[in-house]
Amino acid sequence: MMTLKLLSVVPSDRGSQRCRLGPGLMSALGLSLGSPLLVSVPGGSCLCTAWPRPDLAEGFLQMDLKCSSPTLISHPPTHLNLDPDQLTPTPCPKLKGVKITVVVQSVEFKKNTPMRLVHELVKDMLKGVYVQKKHVINLEDIDTDIRYVVVESISPDSSSAGLINSKTGVEITGIQTVRHYRNQLQDQHTVVLGGLEEVSASLREMLQLPLLYPGTLSSLGVSCPRGVLLVGPPGVGKTLLVRRVVGDVGASLVVVKGPEVVGSRPGESEEMLRGVFERARTAAEEGPCVLFLDELDSLCPRRTGSSAPENRLVAQLLTLMDGMNQSDRFLIVGATNRPDSLDPALRRPGRFDREVIIGAPTLQQRRAILSVLCERMPVCPSVDMAELAQRTTGYVGADLSALCREAAMHSIRENSKGSGEQAVGVKHFHEALKSVRPSCLRGSLGRTDLSLVSWEQIGGLDEIKLKLKQSIEWPMMYPEAFVRLGLCRPRGVLLYGPPGCAKTTLVRAAATSSHCAFLSVSGADLYSPFVGHSEKALAQLFRQARACSPCILFLDEIDSLIGSRSNSQTPNSVQTRLLSVLLNEMDGVGLKTVEGRGTEKILEGADHNHTQEQLDFQEVCNKDVMVVAATNRPDCLDSALLRPGRLDHIIYVPPPDKQARLAILKLCTESMPVEPDVCLEELASKSDLYSGADLENLCKEAALLALQEENMEASAIKHTYFLRSLNKMSPSLTAQQIQKYHTSPR
Repeated sequence: MMTLKLLSVVPSDRGSQRCRLGPGLMSALGLSLGSPLLVSVPGGSCLCTAWPRPDLAEGFLQMDLKCSSPTLISHPPTHLNLDPDQLTPTPCPKLKGVKITVVVQSVEFKKNTPMRLVHELVKDMLKGVYVQKKHVINLEDIDTDIRYVVVESISPDSSSAGLINSKTGVEITGIQTVRHYRNQLQDQHTVVLGGLEEVSASLREMLQLPLLYPGTLSSLGVSCPRGVLLVGPPGVGKTLLVRRVVGDVGASLVVVKGPEVVGSRPGESEEMLRGVFERARTAAEEGPCVLFLDELDSLCPRRTGSSAPENRLVAQLLTLMDGMNQSDRFLIVGATNRPDSLDPALRRPGRFDREVIIGAPTLQQRRAILSVLCERMPVCPSVDMAELAQRTTGYVGADLSALCREAAMHSIRENSKGSGEQAVGVKHFHEALKSVRPSCLRGSLGRTDLSLVSWEQIGGLDEIKLKLKQSIEWPMMYPEAFVRLGLCRPRGVLLYGPPGCAKTTLVRAAATSSHCAFLSVSGADLYSPFVGHSEKALAQLFRQARACSPCILFLDEIDSLIGSRSNSQTPNSVQTRLLSVLLNEMDGVGLKTVEGRGTEKILEGADHNHTQEQLDFQEVCNKDVMVVAATNRPDCLDSALLRPGRLDHIIYVPPPDKQARLAILKLCTESMPVEPDVCLEELASKSDLYSGADLENLCKEAALLALQEENMEASAIKHTYFLRSLNKMSPSLTAQQIQKYHTSPR
């Protein structure tokens, strides 16, 4: 089949509505000179009249976009190859009437030109033009302030296109400016948002009421809300949400980023801010308008005692917001990720009346965001969005977008090596998870690159492993059973026991198997020479952990970090203040308002969708931070910390018995070449009071002894080397030391 190459329009044909094509194609389509023709292109269509090319060449097409879809105004088609099937002869009867919206260049023309004159001008310019319903007539080639005419409806209704003549009645339904019309066109192409439906509905309601129904509020004797403040962490989608909601409401948008209005000369910033408000007033004269102040904290920081330029800018914004009256049909929306840095005067009713909190996405919201992001990607059917959402705790919308992009890049790299069809699979997402980490944890005190440890790599301790799995893994794997029996995930777990008995390794294994966020902190991370800094750092650590919950917060050597108030020599020591913060964070009154994460989920009956039901159970059961602490001095801990509701499960990690020692020795010698005469059972029976760390060191010493005795040429380790190493070493534990742990610290 012959294809048609789309060329740019001939200059002499501009504004003529002509479509130039070969005479052979015209006869094949049954077209005569000037017959109406609908050309379909990606993104829209164009109604034009058929005319032969001057050179009579076939295979080329040139068309004037006088009557086209609204999308083709801002994005005209170029460098396209069309099939003849995309050209459709269209019957166009003479129209009885047409309803239109006129788009003019300036507000002055709209205000000062009488409607009768506009009507006469438009009717004269549309005479002899073929029009299509919902298409736009481009009048830019005619030297007037009238730029476009939008065809809203035509009569008779039975036809979708027709010809306007001198007898056609033209009714103007409204007049807009080009700027307002182009804003509306852009708003029609906003991306779909995932996971922000609740916040979007709340914001849409606040925007619609004062902008579209101002008379309703006036009749009740109350004033319209002035402004809305959006608060949320970076990358959560505040700016995107405003653009989307403004487009849905049908308002125009005036965007100002904080630094844009800051000038170098005295008074320049205030003048630019007044100009921004004037722009919003002008835009509001032709329809609802939203003034969006992005990064508001950089524009209006908290005022200080000095006469800084920022103080004058804050005062100017307060004056402008107070000076808004009922005739100003525009609303102010501010966005910030640092609400505490804003000047308090901004946050009172009458200025920013409402504050909308957008927290880090919950499990359900992450799944919705991933579904939206992967819509246009060739994703394998094996990719489970629910499982991927569980693996991305703490990720905001921007992080998830980066994750999908990185997964696609891995797929492209693999495909470039000739491995077959290009599709994004599970392995690509798993690779991307290694490089894209949640942005809320960047720069976090407790961020840890966890070395993966499985339960099988820890010898013995089967009962301890089961208790840890019940506390950490079971709520993640069986949330439905926990909810059914009214169980909730424990707040905290304390592992105590002699040194070297795998307490820290057990926590690493639990974090590896649970696939949740893991933060670890020590005294060196928290302690500061400045008063109050340590407590602030611990509170910040809990805030970051809650943002990426479910999360494990590991406090190793908690006795040195917190201590006990009864043993403290100084009642106001750093340890005492840190203990107070820890007790409040683990079992306080509630969360701060700015830490909101979606609405509270309440389970009511069974859901028809099993996956959806499972995710609901996950959200209810695993919404908190779990504190896991380890110590070898439980007697030094404060009794308030050891009560149920804080550290619920207190688990004693004993030194290994004979069976556990044998299991540890088997694990340690797995990667070592040992002689057949090596009897691990004998070593296990002779290593009483040896900890797991001691047994690992025993194997290392035996290997080093083999190298020493055989001049670095040893190929296997003999049993005698193990026995000699055992004789040289002494256990790190004593019977008296172990006796201390037999009584529970609670």
